Amino acid sequence: MPDSNRDAASARADEALIRHAFEHVDTWVFDLDNTLYPADCDLWPKIDARITLFLAHLFGLDGMSSRALQKYYYLNYGTTLRGLMIDHNISAEQFLSFVHDIDRSSLLPNHALAKAITALPGRKLILTNGSREHALQTATALGIDAMFEDIFDIVAADFVPKPEAATYDKFFEKHRIEPRRACMFEDLAQNLIVPHARGMKTVLVMPKPGQMDHREACEMTSEVIPDHIDFATVNLEAFLEKAVLNKL
Repeated sequence: MPDSNRDAASARADEALIRHAFEHVDTWVFDLDNTLYPADCDLWPKIDARITLFLAHLFGLDGMSSRALQKYYYLNYGTTLRGLMIDHNISAEQFLSFVHDIDRSSLLPNHALAKAITALPGRKLILTNGSREHALQTATALGIDAMFEDIFDIVAADFVPKPEAATYDKFFEKHRIEPRRACMFEDLAQNLIVPHARGMKTVLVMPKPGQMDHREACEMTSEVIPDHIDFATVNLEAFLEKAVLNKL
């Protein structure tokens, strides 16, 4: 068989395998940042810069010191906000309002993604460590806000961020989700450990080869995909269209 024919046959076999893996899924859960929009988008750097600025204003620090403190909180508490709430009793509402006050004009409607999500059979939800308002504004800019039943944000999680198990359990309970009939799409591998352990199908959304990646070095996935990842893709809409939706 010529190489081109072998490649096509292999691709069809892979798609059939994936379609079979998702046949039982009736609840589709999506992370927001760097998942529903690509890793080279300028949204996260804007939020990151606003967090640094918030700390600079709050403590009277220079930029480098603010940045170092921000990363300390992130690495030790899961989010900068949680560190500020625990150590300094900072208002979550004030913080979230400030850091998510960004220009989203760089985001364009993603019609292919909107079509793919709309066609998914069952419920669609967003699970994010950001705020509900940020998720809603971002999904609206992408043209996909109407496709989601609800948004479970950091406030709904009592400010305990992913990947903490309590956050997922609270999410499952609130929305009456049976994890074994659900799938989660995420850009951070560590945020899929608990979903996989609970029985969810897990899909890691990765940057395309050579694509700018604004995430922290500790957040990036090595070339070896961890065992708790069922599938990985560099193109979310293509994964949904070619692998999942073909079974409909």
